[in-house]
Amino acid sequence: MTRGPEGLRLLDTGETALVVEFGSLISDDLTDRVMQLDRALSDDPPVGLVECVPTYRSLMIHYDPLALSRDALAAIVHDRLTYPASAARSAVLWRVPACYDPDFAEDLPLVARTTGLSEDEVIHLHSSATYRVAMYGFAPGWAYLSGLPAALTLPRRTSPRARIPGQSLIVAGGQALVAGDPMPSGWHILGRTPERLFTAGRTPPFLVGVGDRIAFRPVARAEFDALAARVAQGEVVAERDKGQA
Repeated sequence: MTRGPEGLRLLDTGETALVVEFGSLISDDLTDRVMQLDRALSDDPPVGLVECVPTYRSLMIHYDPLALSRDALAAIVHDRLTYPASAARSAVLWRVPACYDPDFAEDLPLVARTTGLSEDEVIHLHSSATYRVAMYGFAPGWAYLSGLPAALTLPRRTSPRARIPGQSLIVAGGQALVAGDPMPSGWHILGRTPERLFTAGRTPPFLVGVGDRIAFRPVARAEFDALAARVAQGEVVAERDKGQA
């Protein structure tokens, strides 16, 4: 491990990956720094760079040690950190349909009791916020969102589920998340979207980019079912609202 300016840490992950850690907290400021370094490397990739994987507060850089040494990569990282901020692509605001039907909101009663809110208040808070896609992680298409209202901050479930449905809208630890394919999870399920943020055969496979914004549009069960049928036919039902994020 080596340290850089402003608490920056370079952490080796085996012999083929280097993690650039900008801090220990989840914040949009740190995420902005991660994305800036990611852009600086991807816009002019050095020979031997394989892939960059951004998170809330760090960037994992995969590299080929036969073409790019660890020390050379560290020097490149420090150099790119001094680059002036490049123009980021325009953020897009996505209006994503969300259904809070009891069949899709298993933990809504528990979240309401735990927070001291009514179920309608929980739904209103969750659906009225504007979120930022901070990263994809855990499994393909699982989008981690910053911007969850503080009133919905609560710990994970004491008993994780072995499997939650795909496209579930879940919260825990002050974060919101849109699930991809069905997976185990200890987060609280508040609803479900018919939209798929990740589809392997689609170009590009990720519908919503890191840094984009998401606003949930509440829909009734009948509209959810109709939208889900359209998604099954390959249609995108989230509405793209560029320039208003």
